[in-house]
Amino acid sequence: MTVALEGRQTYNELWAEAQVELSRLLIEDLPAEPPRPEKDRVVFFQRLTMLYVRYIQIFRQLERVYDQLVHPQKRQVIRVILDGVIGRVLELKNEMVEKEFSEYHYMDDVLHDLKLRPADLEIPIPRYFLTECNKELQEQKPVMIKDMSQDEAIKIIQVVERARQGRLRAKLNKESRNMNRMFSTKDTETLSADVAAVCIQKVWKGYIARKKTKIARDEEMIFLGMIMDPKYRVPCPAEITAQANEVHTRTKQTEYEEDYQKSMEAITRQLRDVEGHDISKTMKDQIRQWFIECRDATGSFPDYPDEEDGGSALIFAEKNPQQLVEEIAAKEEEDTNNKPKGKEEKKEKGKKDKGKKEDETVRTQRHEVELIKEEKRKVIEADIRAQVMMGESKKPQIYRLIKLQGGDKVQMLKKLCTFFTYSRTLESLCQELVEQGLLKKANDVRLQDYLGDYSYLGTTLRQNDIEPMPSLSDVRQVLTLYAILPLGSQVVHEKAPLIKAILLTGPGGVGKKMLVHAICRETRANLFDLSPLNTAGKYPGKSGLAMMLHIVFKVARLLQPSVIWIGDAEKMFYKKVPKEEKDLDPKRLKKDLPKCLKLIKGEDRVLIIGTTSDPLSAEIKSLCKMYSKIILIPRPDYGSRYILWMQLIQKQGGEITESLDISSLAKISDGYTPGHMVQVIQAVVTKRRILQQANRPLTAAEFVAPLAKFDPVFQEEEEALKNWYAKTPLGKKRTKAATGKEEEAPVKGKDAKKKGKK
Repeated sequence: MTVALEGRQTYNELWAEAQVELSRLLIEDLPAEPPRPEKDRVVFFQRLTMLYVRYIQIFRQLERVYDQLVHPQKRQVIRVILDGVIGRVLELKNEMVEKEFSEYHYMDDVLHDLKLRPADLEIPIPRYFLTECNKELQEQKPVMIKDMSQDEAIKIIQVVERARQGRLRAKLNKESRNMNRMFSTKDTETLSADVAAVCIQKVWKGYIARKKTKIARDEEMIFLGMIMDPKYRVPCPAEITAQANEVHTRTKQTEYEEDYQKSMEAITRQLRDVEGHDISKTMKDQIRQWFIECRDATGSFPDYPDEEDGGSALIFAEKNPQQLVEEIAAKEEEDTNNKPKGKEEKKEKGKKDKGKKEDETVRTQRHEVELIKEEKRKVIEADIRAQVMMGESKKPQIYRLIKLQGGDKVQMLKKLCTFFTYSRTLESLCQELVEQGLLKKANDVRLQDYLGDYSYLGTTLRQNDIEPMPSLSDVRQVLTLYAILPLGSQVVHEKAPLIKAILLTGPGGVGKKMLVHAICRETRANLFDLSPLNTAGKYPGKSGLAMMLHIVFKVARLLQPSVIWIGDAEKMFYKKVPKEEKDLDPKRLKKDLPKCLKLIKGEDRVLIIGTTSDPLSAEIKSLCKMYSKIILIPRPDYGSRYILWMQLIQKQGGEITESLDISSLAKISDGYTPGHMVQVIQAVVTKRRILQQANRPLTAAEFVAPLAKFDPVFQEEEEALKNWYAKTPLGKKRTKAATGKEEEAPVKGKDAKKKGKK
């Protein structure tokens, strides 16, 4: 209990600190007097960068607090603030892109001024994306389970088990043949007992000497602080306790949230039964009084306001101040003369006074009943207001229905919907897309698995007029801002600048497909595959193509968040289709898919992501028109390669020892992609090699030969990609800004004539 109270107090203090910092930041970000326009682009961008970094720190604090607080109503308040801060971070990111003409920004100087680490710039993925959206998405997603008899299930299990045993038997036979071949080539000459004993002694003494030397060296390195003591590598009791507390906290969150929802329903019913009649009566009297006053002033009764204009709520908004004062005074007199209400208020005051006397550390973290009542009274008043003048409120609805029945476009749309999917269920549409291979399950990868180091020389290079290549850490951060945060929350999506399509381009093996699957995994988004090679031969003809796109986008909107992936995106906009691909018709989506972008509205959490490793073979204008954001992913730099080798070897089961020179591996693998490294590590660090590590540690030389079998990404290929990116709209702006030839926006109309006269 004491640990829980201390943790609760810690997060309350962290929330208070975030609130104070946010108040200061809002004063600077939204001053009372508008600041003077800043002509110096560098100074203005520095100001934007400072705001961006400070908002990220508040974002990280609030996300941590929201994840660990238990009180349901406190969490609601924090959620609103958190979504607002995320929206502001995305707005600042958009402004930084517009001012610097680059998707990547380097903030070494800001980190130095604020005394922060590069890790503090990492954009956190809110954990509520997964914890709170699971239930909602499971309810939305139809369960597609094919009925299977017991005999069919047993047959499938038998086939899989026999295949597994066959593979295992073949592997054992291969190993036994190798062992027999090895022993058959050795000299079978018999040795004397003395010679054999001396041989065994040499091996044993050498092993003991090496072991003692290693222990002494490790002790010395631990004493010097160069390596960590093995006993500290395992989680300490405090860490285990903290992890257990987090699990317990999330359990309590679920329990209290369910209790809060049940209490809201009960209180809503209670308020409707107790106060609903009085609210309805008071509202009717006020509306009648308004009609009489308007008749006395104008001589005729006014028209009832349309529902689109606000309905009866507009009546109170149109009153002058004197009428509002008189109405408030009359209402106060009625409240004082109403005895039941007075008793309820006394009871509520008594409850509040008792609550104040309770110690905050002992107070329960369950919901506050009075806050629920205040919130639900407003909802009940709105419902009753709609019911008071039901006859009048029906007129605009009937008018709109009659209006919608006219018009050729509406009739045509209804006919098309009826022809395509009007009478079909969502489950049948999903089943069809799965059978056609257009709706797929995303791989179980996380964005944190996309390893990469921070770029430490970006600011220095730009100060010397050298455009740096982004690091893999920068790519991970940009995709978190552009894809994961808007897809993960409906509120954030509506606050953030709308991005409908993103293109990931870079050499093969840099992890473009992995990033697509990671985005789906982090946001629980559905993955639709509209790659040219995947759609070849499916839904033939123009009508079939229209049917396919209609079904995909309809299901994507109904089961949002959704990601529509287009692999090999350059094939759709080929300058010239290769002979071997003409039968596949890769350009069949070229005209219709860009039109489907208009179907994605601001409230739809649907994102199109294209991936390409050969953008030079496509028409750049059509490609840039389709994708509003183009992210260039480079080959990894030295820091990223060092992290990749170390983390991937350990993940495969290898041990990092002094015999394995990771630095040398990172140097000689310049130009190779993470995909190459994964394949090399899988070829070297096998199950058998893992068992041999105790006697024969891994060395860097073992990875050199398998690495040499792959062709690296040469400097010419990377320069070609950079030159291509410079021809994109954002790349052109960046080039003009760097050369000082940035053009001003053209002036039209009267202003142009005035400028010409001057």
